[in-house]
Amino acid sequence: MVRDWAILVALLFAYEYSRGIADQLGTRVHLTAIRDIDRFLFFGNDPNVWVQNHFNISSKVSWYEFPLAVVYMTHFVFPVAIAVILWLRNRHQWERYMRRFALLLGSGVATYILFPVAPPWMAARDGYIAHITRITARGWRSMGLSTVSKVFDRGKEITNPVAALPSLHAAFSLLVVVFFFKWISIPWRIISMILPLSMAFALVYFGEHYVTDILLGWLYVGAASFIATRYEQRKLVATELSATSN
Repeated sequence: MVRDWAILVALLFAYEYSRGIADQLGTRVHLTAIRDIDRFLFFGNDPNVWVQNHFNISSKVSWYEFPLAVVYMTHFVFPVAIAVILWLRNRHQWERYMRRFALLLGSGVATYILFPVAPPWMAARDGYIAHITRITARGWRSMGLSTVSKVFDRGKEITNPVAALPSLHAAFSLLVVVFFFKWISIPWRIISMILPLSMAFALVYFGEHYVTDILLGWLYVGAASFIATRYEQRKLVATELSATSN
């Protein structure tokens, strides 16, 4: 068990300490670069500001914030839970899943260290975009689950606040869907895309990520899947050649 999960634990520690590593390297936080890309993509508009201006962010919580809050929190449970289930039931598929998971998390951590980016809520706080409100946890409080919101608030204090590009929330929600694509029918593939799409909307609406963060997270999923697949194909060919020669 220690051998199987050591890489994941090491990557999670690297994620937690990525802000400190970036500070030691003297890497500056980018405050407007990703904002400017979003504005270019959306004809001068800030998507986070637009979404919050067109949806309710008053003191009264809208009904759709409840499912969005649940979708957002799946990031902290769903990807790892799938890894545990596969580890218990199918080691071969666990290895395939963890290969992609590790590539995705590792490349994300490396980006956070080399290119830290202020998320939209921080840019708004410091006056780089128009006012938006970080409303990520308030849905849980409105549901009477203050423990969940307290965990989120506590986590904000200890995690890297400028680990925004790419969005691993967006990336992992897509990874868990794409990984099982070939085993599910086309109708279920379409339905399963609700998870990454609703996650993307939640991230923009809550002020957690720019659209560019999300798109790059999805691109990282494609790259990790491609690299892992090529490795597995070459490994399979090498194994077949070795068996033939013997």
